[in-house]
Amino acid sequence: MSPRQVRDFIRYHGVVLQAAKGLEPSLADRIAGETIRGSWWGHRAGQQIFDRIQDVHKSSAVLACTLAGGKITFIHRRLWPAFVRLADEFPPHALDRVREVHLPSGRHVRDDVAFPDWIPEPVAAAALKLSRADARRAIGTWLDRYGIRRR
Repeated sequence: MSPRQVRDFIRYHGVVLQAAKGLEPSLADRIAGETIRGSWWGHRAGQQIFDRIQDVHKSSAVLACTLAGGKITFIHRRLWPAFVRLADEFPPHALDRVREVHLPSGRHVRDDVAFPDWIPEPVAAAALKLSRADARRAIGTWLDRYGIRRR
């Protein structure tokens, strides 16, 4: 998959898992063209999966967080205002921005940015203009999937 195809995939679905199995589509599986058994690192498409995931983590149009039960989850920017508006309904830290840092040794560490510190001003403004009801309509699927009580 090209970087553009990856962006289009995430935009279309709105919420995508990086590589885990779950209720959302898996980006790693999509790139591989099949359901990956075991770790994607050992898959023949492992390098391409790694490269595309790195592209996504660098994208200003995608939030990497742990919305899906602690699994790395990508949320497209078009949905950010609704998630921001209803952030108080999600578990603590579910909307923190996950940042992966690659050390010279090859080891990866996380350097997350707490919610709401990562929110761009235009997104914060759009969230304030959005009613809770409209936000729920926009992301109700994910509220239901993750057992979020509707207030």
